[in-house]
Amino acid sequence: MGLLKLFLRNAFRHKLRTGLTVLGITIAILAFGMLRTMVNAWYAGVEASSANRLVIRNAISLVFPLPLAYKDKIRQVSGVTLVSWGNWFGGVYIEEKNFFPNFAVDPRSFLALYPEYLIPDPQKAAFFGDRKGAVVGKKLADKFGWKVGDTVTLKGTIFPGNWEFTVRGIYRGKDRSVDETQFFFHWEYLDETMKKTAPRRAGQVGYYIIGIANPNLAGEVSAAIDAAFKNSLAETLTETEKAFQMSFVSMTEAILIAIQLVSIVIIVIIMAVVANTMAMTARERIGEYAVFKTLGFGGWFIAGLIFGESLFISLLGTAIGIGLTFPAAEAFADYLGTYFPIFFVERETVLMDLAAGVLVGVVAALFPTWRAVNIRIAEGLRRIG
Repeated sequence: MGLLKLFLRNAFRHKLRTGLTVLGITIAILAFGMLRTMVNAWYAGVEASSANRLVIRNAISLVFPLPLAYKDKIRQVSGVTLVSWGNWFGGVYIEEKNFFPNFAVDPRSFLALYPEYLIPDPQKAAFFGDRKGAVVGKKLADKFGWKVGDTVTLKGTIFPGNWEFTVRGIYRGKDRSVDETQFFFHWEYLDETMKKTAPRRAGQVGYYIIGIANPNLAGEVSAAIDAAFKNSLAETLTETEKAFQMSFVSMTEAILIAIQLVSIVIIVIIMAVVANTMAMTARERIGEYAVFKTLGFGGWFIAGLIFGESLFISLLGTAIGIGLTFPAAEAFADYLGTYFPIFFVERETVLMDLAAGVLVGVVAALFPTWRAVNIRIAEGLRRIG
């Protein structure tokens, strides 16, 4: 407690300078934490992937469909336990700014493959029984004020027309890593409408999702499925769900690298600011350090004073910055939840903030300490008065 009191008094000899330095560290840690959280949000889909699920798509591109008839042949592949399918619908609610992911899925097989979507049994039964029914995520329902039984109309972009749905269920995620901003409805509703309006597009799916018994055999199962449809009109590309999600992340890799570099630059800049503060402080106290040496205090004591003060200032700003990161992340998620549906401060981010705070405090104290420890007593005493 005595040392902490000494660090506190030393740190606030110049209240304005120390206050501004702490403010700078706070803003730097806040910015660093938000940028790291943004990077984590980018990879949220990858992290939420299951090793027991594979995704099958057209080998040429995801925009090209696959025949529904493939499902029976896929079921026969050894290691496959469950087959589901769906389409990216791309519907718009009222206006384009109300973007959210919406998919046509085979309800029973889809929910069996994704147990992390928690729906009350009565709502699930109602969804299964209504071909125009839909289930929506809790965050999405809260955003637009939807309740079970409400009618929602989406304007189709890929599949033209106005599509009416009845909200039959609202799902919650099993944990915070589950996206609660999605909209799912019956694939049969889409297919039946296509049969009437665009028969050539009927009987086609955008992708298959399959469950496998053993994740260690994902490679063998993928190869067997792709071999089964080789030289067909629509060859397949089968990959793990994680690899499928990574293919989207890799499209924006340059942006992610830029964000990570900026977060590092922020720490380097604040490190220079704190080092400058500590250098000025040490220069002003050279005379005091000379007196300490005259009284018999060694270099380790002087080094402890400077390092302690530097770490105190740095960790004070870090603690405030971490404390502000949580409400800032919540506000960000509320405002841009559509684009970053999974946005929260992870434990690893807090640990990185702390590590950055300690690093700034230590590095900033190195040069002032070296100078104070090595100055000669006579030279230091000449600066008094």
